[in-house]
Amino acid sequence: MGRWRYFLQRVLLSIPVLFLVITFLFVVLRLGPVDPVAARLGPQASGADVAAIEQRLGLNDPLWEQYIRFASDLLQFEGQSWVVQADRSIPAVLADTAPPTIWLGFWAILLPLFVGLPLGFYAGLNPNTGRDYVSSALGILWLAMPNFWLASMLAAFLASTASGGPLGFEWHTFGPNIESVQGTPSLNFVTMSSLGPVPFPTGLDFGGFARDTKKILPPAIVLGSASMAAEQRIGRTAVLENINSKYVETAKAKGVKGRKIISKHVFRNALIPLIPVITNEAFLLVGGSVIVEEIFTINGLGRTFFQAITQGDLPLAGSLLFMFTLLLIILNIFQDLLYTIVDPRVGYEQ
Repeated sequence: MGRWRYFLQRVLLSIPVLFLVITFLFVVLRLGPVDPVAARLGPQASGADVAAIEQRLGLNDPLWEQYIRFASDLLQFEGQSWVVQADRSIPAVLADTAPPTIWLGFWAILLPLFVGLPLGFYAGLNPNTGRDYVSSALGILWLAMPNFWLASMLAAFLASTASGGPLGFEWHTFGPNIESVQGTPSLNFVTMSSLGPVPFPTGLDFGGFARDTKKILPPAIVLGSASMAAEQRIGRTAVLENINSKYVETAKAKGVKGRKIISKHVFRNALIPLIPVITNEAFLLVGGSVIVEEIFTINGLGRTFFQAITQGDLPLAGSLLFMFTLLLIILNIFQDLLYTIVDPRVGYEQ
C-alpha cells in the first residue's frame, strides 16, 4: 500500500469517528443537567422571557432538527455563542481566544523538547552517576506535582515577590516590565500587512515579544511539566536500551567513532518510543490548558471552554470539543507519518 493511499484511508476512516463524536457531544451537552436558558437569563427571569429565548434558540424544536442544526454548525464552524459571549459568532470568539492558547502551547511543547529530552538523553549516556540521579529525581518530582497545585503555587509565589519577596527582586519588574503574573498576553508584537488577500509579517517589536514571552513562561512551565518529566524518563530508558544493544557493539567492533554511533544510531532509535509521547503532548495541552488558563486568567480556548461547559453554552462548547477532536485525529495521522520517517522499517501493509 502506498503512502498517500494509506493516508487517504485514514482520513476516510476518521469521518464516522467525527459523526460519533458529534452525536455524543449533542447528547451530553443538550440533554445534560445545565440549562442554557437559566444560565443566560438568571434565576429571576419571567416565564415570558424564558419562552422567548427558548423560541429564539430553537430549543422547542424536535430533537432531530436540533441535532441536524448542531451538526451542520459544527462542520461549518458556524453558529453563535448563547451565554459566554451572547449572540457573537463562534468564529469571532475562536479568533480572539485561539492566539493566547497557541502561544501557550508553543512554549509548553518547546520547553519539554529542549529541557526534558536532553536531560533524559544525558542521563541515559551517564547511567548510575550523580548527574543521572539528580536528573531522574527532578523528573520524578515534576511528574508528581499536579498541574492545578503547581499552577496555584507558582502564581502565588511570583505574586509574593512584590517589594523584594523571597527572590530578593520583584518578578514583575525583573527584565521586561509586566503588570501582573496573571492575565492574557497582548500578542501584538508582530506588524502585519497584506498583499491582496494574503497577510504577511513586516515587523517585530522585540520589547513586546519579550513581555509576552515572560508573561507566558510560568503557565507554560506548569503546562509542560508533565511532558517534560515523561520525556526525560522515557528518553533515558530508550538511550539505555539502545546503547547496550548488539548493533552498537557491532558498530564499535567495526571502529565507528563513539560520537557517530550516538548521533546516527542511538539517538535516532531512541526517538521511536518518544514519538507517541511527543505527539500525545497535544492531548495533555488540550486538557491541561483548561486548568492552567483558568488559574492564570488567560482568555484562551481552555478557559473559554470551561466557561462554556459550566454556563451551558451548547454551540460554543460543542465547537471547541469538535475542534479538539479534529486536532487529535490529525495528530494521530501525523504520528504515523513520523514513524515512517524516523524508522524506515515501518510500512503501510498492516
